[in-house]
Formats: sequence, structure tokens, C-alpha cells
Amino acid sequence: MMDFANTPHDRLYRSRSGIILGVCKGLAKYLNISVFWTRFIAVMLLFFTGFWPVVGIYLLVGFLLKPEPVLPLNTDEENDFYQVYARSRNEGFSRIKSKFDRLDKRIRRLEDVVTSKEFDWDRRFKS
Repeated sequence: MMDFANTPHDRLYRSRSGIILGVCKGLAKYLNISVFWTRFIAVMLLFFTGFWPVVGIYLLVGFLLKPEPVLPLNTDEENDFYQVYARSRNEGFSRIKSKFDRLDKRIRRLEDVVTSKEFDWDRRFKS
């Protein structure tokens, strides 16, 4: 299986496994340098330039960069795990659908009773 987390990128992305928004880790992967040195430089910039400019730029970059892409699964074990997960999600959806159907039937019965001739409010108020 290809380990996408440790391969250098040809485009700048936010890392999905970063500490705060994954900007430093994504930049380190893009530049193919150590994450430690990227974070060290970011902290030094934070101290020397002031708190708000660096934090503002970091947050802006964190929200504008796309997260790194997720590669498709390559091993059968992982495929089996995600198929079981998808199957359990489908079972959950079918349970929700059956509850919704039961509630829908109850509401229809209630509407039938309320809109029947016995509940004709004009007739009741006139008599």
C-alpha cells in the first residue's frame, strides 16, 4: 500500500493529521523538509513579528488551503472493513426508514380520525 502521508506533494495541501489545521505539516511535505523545522520557524515568526499577523495569516492559509486528498484503498483487509462499515450504515438507514414509515402510518390514521364526519366542527358548534 502506498503511504500517502509520507510522500512529497506536487501541490500545497493542508495535512489531515496536523496539530492545528495541518498547515505546517502540509508545508513541510510540500517543501520536503522536517515538520519540526517548519513549526520552529512558525513559532519564531510568531515571537519576532507579533502575535496577530502570524496567527491571522496562519488561520487564513488554514481555511483557504484544501486538505490533502485521500487515496483509494488498495488492500483487501481495508476494503472488507469499509464494506462492513457501509453495510452497517445501510442497516441504520433502513431502521430509520422503517421508523419513519410507522410514524407516517400513525399520522395518516390520526388525520383520518380528525377529518372524519364525527369531527365536523361546524355541525358540533351549531347543535
